[in-house]
Amino acid sequence: MHALVLDGPGQALVWRTVPQPQLLPDQVLVRVSVCGVCRTDLHIIDGELERPKLPLILGHEIVGTVVERGAGARRLSIGARVGIPWLAWTDQSCTYCQRDQENLCLHARFTGYDADGGYAEYVAAHEAFCFPLQGQRSDADTAPLLCAGLIGYRSWRMAGAHVERLGIYGFGAAGHIIAQMAVHLGQHVYAFTRPGDLEGQAFARELGARWAGGSDERPPQPLDAALVFAPVGSLVVAALEATDRGGTVVCGGIHMSDIPAFPYRLLWQERSVRSVANLTRRDGEEFLQLASSLPIRTFIQRFEPHAANEAVASSRSGQITGAAVLDFGTQESSR
Repeated sequence: MHALVLDGPGQALVWRTVPQPQLLPDQVLVRVSVCGVCRTDLHIIDGELERPKLPLILGHEIVGTVVERGAGARRLSIGARVGIPWLAWTDQSCTYCQRDQENLCLHARFTGYDADGGYAEYVAAHEAFCFPLQGQRSDADTAPLLCAGLIGYRSWRMAGAHVERLGIYGFGAAGHIIAQMAVHLGQHVYAFTRPGDLEGQAFARELGARWAGGSDERPPQPLDAALVFAPVGSLVVAALEATDRGGTVVCGGIHMSDIPAFPYRLLWQERSVRSVANLTRRDGEEFLQLASSLPIRTFIQRFEPHAANEAVASSRSGQITGAAVLDFGTQESSR
């Protein structure tokens, strides 16, 4: 089969012929239709995450069709349409799994990091960690939901109940999905973009944001909670400054630049800062069901696999409105 391969940090993705995955008994082989380009992929390429499998096939926002099953795989039928997320496998026996915190599993494996992912014509996945996909949403429009949407949803839940004024710092793939969800659920969204990004601010207002401005601005009213999706540590301090007493600032990324020192008064009055790590299957089930019931639009830009490095560069520079998606449906299968 053909795949986009990362040989080492800082290197370009290379389109080459590689062996087709060999299935374990509980795995399924999925013919990839599309795979989203996630900020985590950029962190891996840039060497900001330690110990990825190398060489590596990236990608964990995968939509495709089951074409083969391992000897013990019975949950998914041949032809089933599935989504494959970041969480690839957990041991189900460690302390965290027993506490219903499988996202913190001590031996977890992650798609497109520990295990080869979806920047390829085919991918092997443990069937218990695949999401059956229903409904009319296209494959390309579904892909960003599988990480940007899922991690955004978990971040939103961590913000707590009784949030009326929600700040979103970084209005990319996750931000534009969660903003729509929050608006439809009756929250007032305040969107923060890169300073001077008037186009991004207009985009946020189009999606229902009550206010949009640069990350160097203060919102017109104090926030009840803030979600920080941009991997910039100084935004945590900015979010604390904008958040009212008792509010929570949630860091939704897997990597972030250092958070600068800040005065204790910003944290006082029971403000809190917390991070989000990975996802659980329950998160995925809840969010995908919620997303199917709300008129959430995913804004995407399609790229053919041969243009993957362009997709990565455009995502890194913020030139993508919404999310980049690699379309493998345009490729002839070489299985």
